[in-house]
Amino acid sequence: MQMARVRDNHPVSSAFASNRVSWFSDSSLWTIIQVMEIKEQLKEIKTQLRLSMNGAVSQSMREKGLVYKLNFGVELPRIKSIAAKYEKSHALAQALWKEEIRECKILAGLLQPTESFLPEIADIWVEDIRNIEIAELTCMNLFQHLPYAPAKSFHWIANDREYIQICGFLTIARLLTKKGDMDERVENEFLDQAITAFLSGSYHTRNAAMTAIRCYMQHSEENAFRVCRQVEKMEDSSQESEQLLYRWVKEYTETPF
Repeated sequence: MQMARVRDNHPVSSAFASNRVSWFSDSSLWTIIQVMEIKEQLKEIKTQLRLSMNGAVSQSMREKGLVYKLNFGVELPRIKSIAAKYEKSHALAQALWKEEIRECKILAGLLQPTESFLPEIADIWVEDIRNIEIAELTCMNLFQHLPYAPAKSFHWIANDREYIQICGFLTIARLLTKKGDMDERVENEFLDQAITAFLSGSYHTRNAAMTAIRCYMQHSEENAFRVCRQVEKMEDSSQESEQLLYRWVKEYTETPF
């Protein structure tokens, strides 16, 4: 038996097709409008950045080792004032982050809503960070505010890539300043990772780890004592880095908070 074909002009199927075409048309149109709006906002922002550019600041940053593909040298207060003109937007922040421009990456951290910034995207961003300024500012403006920041920061400090580790320690430092203490299991992991990073990491990794240790010690005398116990055996070490850590902890504990 030959199956009956549904006629194209059947009123139900025609109505369904019409609605489906309308839905896809509306959806596509809305996507096009959004893309055009983001492009226009990017153009506006870049124009504002060019009008605010400071060659002397850009040159000074290069001399200090802060190298960018493009750096307008715009000072942070001006960047924040530009960000204040726009509502937080996931699409705009993602577009800004993809730009290889110093100021655009800073603006991305300021304009990214936390609720749409999934852990997978955080990993993509942190893997893209190449210098200490963007690491510090993105941790301050965005990473510390993420609902999953505690777990994610511990994941980052266990990574062997320099700036991923740095972002982990800087985020932990800010979380300690805001929220206080850790439970004992997490404390032990943190101190092990931080001390290892201080002893074997790069200059910026060492400073980030030291910042996190300092914030941990500031929280209580018990925490300070715990760190002292961890480093006391390093007093007579033959390793310069271990002696440096011991002296720093000793001097810090002898200085009134």
